[in-house]
Amino acid sequence: MPEATKRLTGFGFGTTAEEVVDGVDLTGRTAIVTGATSGIGVETARVLALAGARVVLAARRTGTAARIAARLTGQTGNDLIEARELDLADRRSVRRFTEAWSGPVHILVNNAGIMALPELTRTPYGWEQQLATNFLGHFALVHGLERALAEAAGARVVCLSSAAHLRSPVVFDDLHFRYRPYDPWLAYAQSKTADVLLAVGITRRWGGRGVRANAVHPGIVHTELQQHIQWDTAGLPLKTVAQGAATSVLLATAPELDGLGGAYYQDCRPARAVEERAPGHSGGVAPYALDAANAERLWDTAVAALAL
Repeated sequence: MPEATKRLTGFGFGTTAEEVVDGVDLTGRTAIVTGATSGIGVETARVLALAGARVVLAARRTGTAARIAARLTGQTGNDLIEARELDLADRRSVRRFTEAWSGPVHILVNNAGIMALPELTRTPYGWEQQLATNFLGHFALVHGLERALAEAAGARVVCLSSAAHLRSPVVFDDLHFRYRPYDPWLAYAQSKTADVLLAVGITRRWGGRGVRANAVHPGIVHTELQQHIQWDTAGLPLKTVAQGAATSVLLATAPELDGLGGAYYQDCRPARAVEERAPGHSGGVAPYALDAANAERLWDTAVAALAL
């Protein structure tokens, strides 16, 4: 194994985000973390700040985000932590955020998300809420920050996905459940497949300008994300929040991953491709989630939907 990648061999299921950034200096770099008001998002922001980055907490609940920013400043000693308003389901909010931005973005962690809404919910634009928040909002954010990401000359975008993507591809003929019966998990799964395809699309389109993206399955972690569901986690491989944030932080910071993109990671390493979902097993990535043609079609669909 090349000397440059030896450090990564010790990382796995139980690795924490702090262990990932041990020895990594992010001084002079700017990071944006969406949804950094709870769980993995807060831990991701904390560890990036601990490594010296300027960190922007982009969140819908600005009061909560501001309090968390103050708390993280006290915990890390880094006073370059701030909160900015961003509602991913509102095109106007995303536009305000991106138009007000200046300077390079070295790290963008698309962490915010919602899971398994029990009833079909649509945004004012008529979009199914999970696809709108988990994918379309992040797509608009990435698109609006294109110049800032390119300016960083080596930017990394991390797209939070989930093993749930194995339940469904992107159903292009009925993205918003207008004709098929609504299913909370299929809607969530579709949005998480879309997040992987976003990473593929970013890398294919902007890799030549130094912007690369990867997707991540953080593992099973008890956070506010599960507020709409009740499930029996007995016997499942649960992670702590610190462990759940590790793979995101790895993709955002590890110097060993410079120049790499368009992949799906779990447990701090690339996932293997699987042809079908095994019952009770959360490992692997579906080929349809890494398919270049699907990524191109989804990109064009999102541009049209958002009128970009």
